[in-house]
Amino acid sequence: MFRVRYAEAGDREAWLRMDRHLPEELFEGKVRDRMGYLLTDGGIPVGLLRYSLFWDSIPFCCLLFVKEARRGQGGGRALMDRWEGEMRQKGHRLLLTSTRSDEEAQHFYRRLGYQDAGGLLLTAPGYQQPLELFLAKTIDE
Repeated sequence: MFRVRYAEAGDREAWLRMDRHLPEELFEGKVRDRMGYLLTDGGIPVGLLRYSLFWDSIPFCCLLFVKEARRGQGGGRALMDRWEGEMRQKGHRLLLTSTRSDEEAQHFYRRLGYQDAGGLLLTAPGYQQPLELFLAKTIDE
């Protein structure tokens, strides 16, 4: 059974194995600021969600990751439900996330009520990638 909890200092090694985008020196800040959630199954880490604040005010899900063998079993939804619920409790009414246009995650987010909100195409040398889709969702009190 999945459990979602805040990331803790002791999760560092497991977290960094799953999250290859977060610089190691920023992990402690995510723990301190409670901006990272760990998905476990039987106490074993199988996924994570981390966020930041876009324009210092709008919660932005930077990364949602569930190990491939555990995808399609409700873990991603559990992470998003926890995050959305806490953002609602904090008084936020708009949430953002993004995904590359060549990834299946866009369909997952749309099923959760996120709507397309634009895109970003990076063509600078060393930063090229497919179009980054931004998705937004309004939440009620």
